[in-house]
Amino acid sequence: MEVETGAEAQDGRQPLTVRCAFCLKMNRVDLARAGDRPTCGSCGRPILLDRPVKVTEEDFDATVLGSAAPVLVDFHADWCAPCRLVAPVVDEIAGRLAGRLLVAKVDTDRAPRIAQRYRIRGIPTLILFRGGAEVGRSVGFDPEGIRSLADGAVA
Repeated sequence: MEVETGAEAQDGRQPLTVRCAFCLKMNRVDLARAGDRPTCGSCGRPILLDRPVKVTEEDFDATVLGSAAPVLVDFHADWCAPCRLVAPVVDEIAGRLAGRLLVAKVDTDRAPRIAQRYRIRGIPTLILFRGGAEVGRSVGFDPEGIRSLADGAVA
């Protein structure tokens, strides 16, 4: 799968590849056009970029590392109480910064290799990626730190 980066981001587009939440097909979309409510090329259902998108081990590299836009990844687990406390903050950031920042969620229990690759030692851990590289990290329940990390990505 070819992922556009670099020059495309220079012209205002922010191409990225995300999995449809309904049919699970990969789709190339422009984050800068999130307000146009893109739809899946396979099933026609909406690709909702104003909320966190679930990312798995299979699509992490294409979605997060291949994105021309900044990506804030919430590494979490369903059983984690602090993760549940951070979830509304992450949802708020996804809605507020839709079109400028992709917010993704990775379940560390279902994606242990990704958690190991990024040395996730405690959850919730939120990592900001830009151009495929980690540029910031917040560990634990720190709503203001998370907001600052996200806001800094689009400043």
